[in-house]
Amino acid sequence: MTTLSDWLAAQPVDPKLASVVATMATASAEIADVLRLAPISGQTGLAGQTNVQGEAQKALDVISNDIVLNHIRKNPDISILVSEELDEAVHIENQGRFLVATDPLDGSSNLDVNVTVGTIFSVLDATKGLLQPGSAQLAAGYAAYGPATSLVLTFGTSTAVFTLDADGTFQLTLDNMTVATASAEYAINTARERLWDAATRGYVAENVAGETGPAGKRHNMRWVGSMVADIHRILMRGGIFLYPLDSETISKGGRLRLLYEANPMALLVEAAGGRSTTGRERILDLVPTGIHQRVPVILGSAEEVARVEAWYAKTPAN
Repeated sequence: MTTLSDWLAAQPVDPKLASVVATMATASAEIADVLRLAPISGQTGLAGQTNVQGEAQKALDVISNDIVLNHIRKNPDISILVSEELDEAVHIENQGRFLVATDPLDGSSNLDVNVTVGTIFSVLDATKGLLQPGSAQLAAGYAAYGPATSLVLTFGTSTAVFTLDADGTFQLTLDNMTVATASAEYAINTARERLWDAATRGYVAENVAGETGPAGKRHNMRWVGSMVADIHRILMRGGIFLYPLDSETISKGGRLRLLYEANPMALLVEAAGGRSTTGRERILDLVPTGIHQRVPVILGSAEEVARVEAWYAKTPAN
């Protein structure tokens, strides 16, 4: 089989950029080890702190952030870290060219029930500043910590999947993956239906109508509540993920963070042939206004995303 190291060496990218991806892979492998034993060590509870988002931090949020930071400090090619768990960007003593933006432990509210969680990251050219559109990403990826630990990567032109073996090495298990163009699965938190905008209501109502509705087919709804888990399912078998703007999140601009959640996931999905949107514009075209900026996120199979965009096109903006 092809190891991650061999795969990276064969990619037509700057070896220093490849080293940044390797650093995040190494950090992810260490986080996977910590998570595997967390229930035994009692590390699944709250840390007693809140992050800049005002969210209660789990002990493993803090531990995962420390692991990522420790590994990044060892790579002289990385000079800046932006993390969900840190109020400000960390400027490292290294003068390297690259910036890493990360959610060190996405879905940590699911830790107590052993649901798949993950690490999401984006790589940018640090010389161009902190606030760059997603289209400027040089690489992106996530690690999904589930029954197996998967590492999903892109340099922007294709998407590859690796699996962590018993020796701690990532092995290539799927190269040049493609998101199914059409699908009959959608992921959305239906508990928020009362808050949805008209476009989201219209799209979901079509799905619920099944074969007798305008979509002409039966849909299944899936919602894990861990973005990594939902996106991994969509990459592997198609579907659409929606966390749209609603009456509660509109004051914040959305729910999910642009730099280290929406952008890397959008790049991965688009590199695999899918689409991404806020409903009204492509996620990767957004110019950030802050490192923790929130946005609506809709991405996945191209035909499903196009259906949502069609609903927004005929629905007045708020």
